[in-house]
Amino acid sequence: MLNVIKSLTKRQKRGIMLTLDSGLIILAIVFALAAQGLPGGVLPHLIDYMTVLPYVLIFGVAVSLWLGVCTTQLNSYEGAAIGTTGVFAASLVAISIIMSWIVGLTLPTSVHVVFGAAFFSLVVIARTVLLQVVLAIYRRSSSRCRVLIYGAGTTGTQIVSALRRHESIEPVAFVDDNAAIQGLNVANIPVYNPLRIAEVAKEKQIDRVLLAIPSLTLPKQAQIARRLEQMGLEVQALPSFAQLIGGEALLDKFKPLHAHSFLNRDEFDHSLNDGSACYAGKVVLVSGAGGSIGSELSRQVLDCRPTKLVLFELSELALYNADLELRQVTEGANIEIVPVLGSITEARQVRKVLMEHDVDVILHAAAYKHVPLVESNPLAGLVNNVFGTQTLAEQALQANVERFILISSDKAVRPTNVMGASKRLAELVIQDLAANRSGAGGTIFSMVRFGNVLGSSGSVVPLFQDQLRRGGPLTVTDPAVERYFMTVQEAVKLVLQAGAMAEGGEVFVLDMGKPIQIFQLAKQVIESAGYTLRDAENPDGDIEIAFTGLRPGEKMSEELTLSGELIGTRNPKIFSAREEGLSEMEVARALRRLREAMVASNEDMARAVIMGWVEGFGQASVADDLDRKLS
Repeated sequence: MLNVIKSLTKRQKRGIMLTLDSGLIILAIVFALAAQGLPGGVLPHLIDYMTVLPYVLIFGVAVSLWLGVCTTQLNSYEGAAIGTTGVFAASLVAISIIMSWIVGLTLPTSVHVVFGAAFFSLVVIARTVLLQVVLAIYRRSSSRCRVLIYGAGTTGTQIVSALRRHESIEPVAFVDDNAAIQGLNVANIPVYNPLRIAEVAKEKQIDRVLLAIPSLTLPKQAQIARRLEQMGLEVQALPSFAQLIGGEALLDKFKPLHAHSFLNRDEFDHSLNDGSACYAGKVVLVSGAGGSIGSELSRQVLDCRPTKLVLFELSELALYNADLELRQVTEGANIEIVPVLGSITEARQVRKVLMEHDVDVILHAAAYKHVPLVESNPLAGLVNNVFGTQTLAEQALQANVERFILISSDKAVRPTNVMGASKRLAELVIQDLAANRSGAGGTIFSMVRFGNVLGSSGSVVPLFQDQLRRGGPLTVTDPAVERYFMTVQEAVKLVLQAGAMAEGGEVFVLDMGKPIQIFQLAKQVIESAGYTLRDAENPDGDIEIAFTGLRPGEKMSEELTLSGELIGTRNPKIFSAREEGLSEMEVARALRRLREAMVASNEDMARAVIMGWVEGFGQASVADDLDRKLS
C-alpha cells in the first residue's frame, strides 16, 4: 500500500481529491435535504435537484482547482487551507442558489446553507481521516525515527508541530528542566524530568534527541549533548530563530579576539626603519611561504618594496591561498609574485629556482614544526628540517645569494623531541656554512630563534578556541607547563630586522618577555569569550580544563640559549647568543650517519645519531620527569 501511495503522480492525487470532493458534494446535498424534513421526503426533492447538480459539480471542480483545495497536501491542511475550504463551500452555496432560481426549483434557502455547512464539515473531516490513514500506513510500512525533544518551551512545541507533518519522524516525548511542567502533556506529548532520559529513551525506543533550548549557551548545550551521546543517543541541536535569520552567529558566541590580547605585555610594533633597505629592490625567496610564519614574512617583505617575491611551498592549497592574497595586495605595485610548488629537499629544483630568478635573500621558514607529529614520524621530520635546510643553504652558497636567514625555534635548545633536535641540527648546518664556507663577499648566514607564535596553525590559542566552540573541555598537558609567546606579526618584524643586521653566523634570540603558563592562558581564553571556568570551586561554570599529561618529547618549559649568555644589539628586542657549534668534520660525520639512518629507514639509528651530536637530547626529559616526581 505504501508503494502505491508513493507511486501516485501529482495529477493522480489531484484527480482522487476532485473525485472525493464531488462525492462529498452529493453527500452534503442529500444530508441538507434530509435535515430540513421537507414534505414528500428526500427522494422527490433530490430528483428535482438533479437538474442543478451537474452545474454545481462542474463549478465545484473549477473552484477547487482555482483555489487549490484539491492540491493542498494532507499534512499541510490546516489554518489557511481550512479558510480556503470555507470560501469553496460558500461558493457552492451561491451557485446552488443561483442555478436553483434559474431552473425554477423552489427550495428553502436554509437547504442551501445547510448544504454548504455540511460540505465544509465533510471536507475537513475527510482530510483529517485521510491524513491519519496515510500516517498509519507509513507507520506500519516504514521505520520512523522516534524523537525525544529536550525543551518543552516555545521552540519545542513549534518543532513538534513541524515534525507531525513529516512522514518519517515521530515526536514521542519531551524532557524539560522546568519542574512545573514535568508530568504534564504539552502539545499532547508527555513531559519528563531530564534525569529520566535514559529510562524514557529505553521505554519509548528513542532514536534521536533534539535540543530545543537555544537560550542556553553553546557550552551548556555541548555538555548536555556529550552526556546524551554517552548514553548511545544521536543528538542534534536546533538553532534559535535569531540564528536562523542570521541575526546571531550559529557557532561562535564570542567576538573575535586579537592574539596580542593574550600576551600580558605590550606588543612590539616598531617599524623596520633601516632594516627594510636589506630587502628593498631585491629578489626575496620565502620557503614555506604558505605557512603561518612564511605567509606573514611574505606580507611584511612586500612593505619593503622588493622587485620580486618567490613563494616556495610544498602544499598546493597553501601556495594557492598565499599567491592569491599577495597578488591582490601587490596589484599595480610593480612587484612580481612567483609561486613555486616544490620541496626544499630537491637540490635540482632549488638550484634552478635560485639561478633562474637571481635570488638575493632567502627567508627559510619551511619546516615540519608540530612536535607530536614529528615525534611519530621522525625520519620525515629530519629529512625536511635538516637535509632540506642543508640543500637550500648549500645551493644558496653556490648561487651567491646575499643573505640566508633560518627561522629556528626555542625547542632547538637542549631538545627532548625530534622536532627540536632537527631544528638544532639545522642550526649547526648553518653555523658550519657560516664559519667554514662563507668567505668574504659570500652569503651571510644567520638564524633567528624564538618561541611559540600565537595564532599560527596548530598553536595553542586556535586549538583552545576550537575546543571552546565545541563546548570544551580545554586540554592542557600539565598545570605547570609554560611557554614563551609572541604574535606572528611582531616575531616576523624582528626576524626581518635581525636578518638585516646579520654579519654572518649569528644566532639571534628574540626578547619574548616572561614565559606564560598554558593553564593561565586557557583560563584567559575562557574568560575572554564571556564564559566561566568549571572546576571544583565553581561546579556550575561553563567550560572545564582537562589535564592530559605531557606528550612524548614535550618539556615543562623551554629555553632560549644553550649558554645563557646574551649580547645586546642595536635593537633592544633582539639579542645575539654566544654559542659554540660543531667543527666542519663533526657536522659532516653527523650528517653522513643521519643519511645512513634515512637510507636504512631506521628510526632508532636516527635517534642515536641525534643523541650523539645534539647537546642535551634525551637528558632534559629525564630532568623534567624528576622535577614532576619531586613536586
